Amino acid sequence: MSDIAKFQKMAVAFRDARDWKQFHNPKDMALSLVLEVAEVMEHFQWKTPEEVQEYLKDHKGEVAEELADVLHWVVLMSHDMDIDLGKAFEAKMKKNEKRYPVEKSKGKHTKYTEL
Repeated sequence: MSDIAKFQKMAVAFRDARDWKQFHNPKDMALSLVLEVAEVMEHFQWKTPEEVQEYLKDHKGEVAEELADVLHWVVLMSHDMDIDLGKAFEAKMKKNEKRYPVEKSKGKHTKYTEL
């Protein structure tokens, strides 16, 4: 069993034990995902790169928990929508490799449409 499948199984079991599936439609799950991403962002808001490095010394565990919350919603959504997340990720990376060839994009933050 892949890690993704293992995480999906864990998230679904957690949800089903609490009878929360009834609340989990794609819109509300996507909204929950965005809210969790915002909680990740809060840790870094208004901090310089140096301040972020210092902050992470004492708050890395909190950031890890927020990232785990993001992953929770990603694996639940992919499960409920019957999306093979591993295959989707691999396909997206192949697409990105074409969009961002190393010879054009290395060291640049330019969007692929502007390369």
